Amino acid sequence: MTKRFVSELVAGSAIDEVFLLAQRNMAHKKDGNPFLNVTLSDRTGQVKGVVWDQVERIVAAVAEGDFVHVRAQVSEYRGSLQVVVKDMVRVPPEQVDVDDFLEATTRDVGKMLARLKEMTGRMKTPCLKALFDAFWADDAFVAAYVRAPAAKLMHHAYIGGLLEHTLSMAVLSEMIAGHYSGVDRDLLLAGVILHDVGKTRELEYTRSIDYSDEGRLLSHIIIGLSMLDEKLKQVPDFPELQAQLLKHMIVSHHGTRAFGSPEPPKTIEAVLLNFIDEMDSRVNSIREYVAKDPSDGSWTPYHRLLERHFYKGPRVSDSPEG
Repeated sequence: MTKRFVSELVAGSAIDEVFLLAQRNMAHKKDGNPFLNVTLSDRTGQVKGVVWDQVERIVAAVAEGDFVHVRAQVSEYRGSLQVVVKDMVRVPPEQVDVDDFLEATTRDVGKMLARLKEMTGRMKTPCLKALFDAFWADDAFVAAYVRAPAAKLMHHAYIGGLLEHTLSMAVLSEMIAGHYSGVDRDLLLAGVILHDVGKTRELEYTRSIDYSDEGRLLSHIIIGLSMLDEKLKQVPDFPELQAQLLKHMIVSHHGTRAFGSPEPPKTIEAVLLNFIDEMDSRVNSIREYVAKDPSDGSWTPYHRLLERHFYKGPRVSDSPEG
């Protein structure tokens, strides 16, 4: 059967489809009887739903994170789609195509990885070049690095997002290193590629994107330092100062202690890394917000985190004269 995605749902239609049960919350009606609020998702988005009947049986049969076969009616409630669930049963993971349930980068993963390898291959600092040779030779690491998201929610929050984010930053770093004198191009590039390397283990991304136990306990900064230490042991006579400078970039890339960095940036390369990271993540998050806004008009709804509306157009460059 052809998969019918969340983005294809329309009010008034019936669905008989498999989704990921992203959330479920028990509540009670005024008469005391229970009902269930649910969120169903796939790679195209999420839709809210409600279960009025067979609540106790369904609660016992399915859990958050399960793939579920849903029979429901799609309706509209307070201006948004809602599914009224008639039945819901768990589906074994081996019976579904996991790629249907996780949003992924639209870019070619193989080409992005090849571009990064080409950039590290041009490094003029022998110890850093050898360090990345060790990383790229680790098949398990590469498999995780090309698949990992860059975040759970904020930016590049999809399969392959970490690689896409990193490559974009790497291209920016080369431009910036060529603009300012006295910047260590190889160190900046190394910091860019490794700053979020811990997210390969901080995040769990087999069914949905969430934090792993290790991620919640340690954070990607601590995990990244550990991963770097493991690889440094494979590079004979790696200079101690170079290792400290590289570790500092991982430690300080969030910019301030308030944003999670144990130390603020204290080298020009670390300062640049922080700004490049912020610029690329912010542009991606705004573009995603604008692209996913279904409303008409020239402005998005108010973005609470960034405390503003965003203008959607038209732009001067969109006109024939522009």
